[in-house]
Amino acid sequence: MNNSTPLKFLEATGTPEADSWLIGIPFDGTASFKPGARFAPDAIRHASQGLESYSPYLNADLSDFKIYDSGNMDISFSSPEKTMDEIYNFYKEVLSRGKLVCTLGGEHSITFPIVKALVERYPELKLIHLDAHADMRESYGGSKYSHASVIKRILEVIDVNNYYGFGIRSGLRDSFNSLKKLKNFYPFNDGINRLKEISAMIDNSIPVYITFDLDVLDPSFIPGTGAPEPAGVSTKELLQAILKLSKLNIVGFDIVELCPPCDPSGISETTAAFFTRELLLIMNEKTTQA
Repeated sequence: MNNSTPLKFLEATGTPEADSWLIGIPFDGTASFKPGARFAPDAIRHASQGLESYSPYLNADLSDFKIYDSGNMDISFSSPEKTMDEIYNFYKEVLSRGKLVCTLGGEHSITFPIVKALVERYPELKLIHLDAHADMRESYGGSKYSHASVIKRILEVIDVNNYYGFGIRSGLRDSFNSLKKLKNFYPFNDGINRLKEISAMIDNSIPVYITFDLDVLDPSFIPGTGAPEPAGVSTKELLQAILKLSKLNIVGFDIVELCPPCDPSGISETTAAFFTRELLLIMNEKTTQA
């Protein structure tokens, strides 16, 4: 683990004994359009310095919780396969300590080894997938661990009925045909509205993991992503939906596909930091709606 990062995320000043760990994975080794997601973890930490630790939406403050920012993983870029193994082994060890995990990507490929480790600990794990893209290719660019294949890989290790996909609006015809056969597939912007119903769909005793690809948002709200897709939702619409998840038993989440070089204004990294704050507070469970 590389602890040289000078900044921590907001009030993430806890020690390794804290229940919640925040982990950066600066990997974009399978980027298929615009690389640069490797710079995202530190960019999100930097942007968080401009935010308050208090969320008026949840009436909760990060200073009320012990959150450990462990820095960025030391990962190899020699092959996606080796990187996936490194991530899996690291998370398996962290999860064995009973920690909740928040991950700052990095590209979306990092989610597969995290979910693989989580399913071994929580066999009933439910996955909430927010994304513009189906990510259902068998392989891409010569690797089955491409960010374009991450959901294909995940559906090989979880019960397909435990997958919940929202906001997806791009992918191959075969990918859409496969996803449409699943019980909990809610594409396009209308799907985000269905996200508001999720607390009634999932028992609050069941562990839930959220993978949040920032390109689920419209590019006008977040231009700093490696594969922008028009016709997405607004930040306000997505926030309203995510706030409804506060009753769920969230054991971890990731925020992926921020590409800081694509947005010199810094708005995208601030948006990523904002949603990281909200999800951290929701994950720590003791929040109450204002």
